[in-house]
Amino acid sequence: MSLRANRVGEQMKKELSDIIGRKIKDPRIGFVTVTDVQVTGDLQQAKVYISVLGDDEQKENTLKGLAKAKGFIRTEIGHRIRLRKTPEIIFEFDESIDYGNRIETLLHQIQSGDEQPESKDEK
Repeated sequence: MSLRANRVGEQMKKELSDIIGRKIKDPRIGFVTVTDVQVTGDLQQAKVYISVLGDDEQKENTLKGLAKAKGFIRTEIGHRIRLRKTPEIIFEFDESIDYGNRIETLLHQIQSGDEQPESKDEK
């Protein structure tokens, strides 16, 4: 990704967080965190990675609500960031947080499994 695309992505991340948090009134959209924005080199498309607090049903409802508000969001981005053409927005779930939590849980299980036999040997 080019330096310009990276800067546009960071600016979009900031603006999207503000737009989703303050401007969108859809009740389907819950607690959304914009974790990353990847913009293509030609600035035509932007993948927006989001994290949603809640169960799978709330995540799906949030994704549907964001898809419905995509035109409004793109218009707001166009007003806030001066570009010739506003990138097309694609929303995706950020799986890295769940993946990190799973690894942390496994590490804790391994660590607690190792500690138990050592404490028995010490007695």
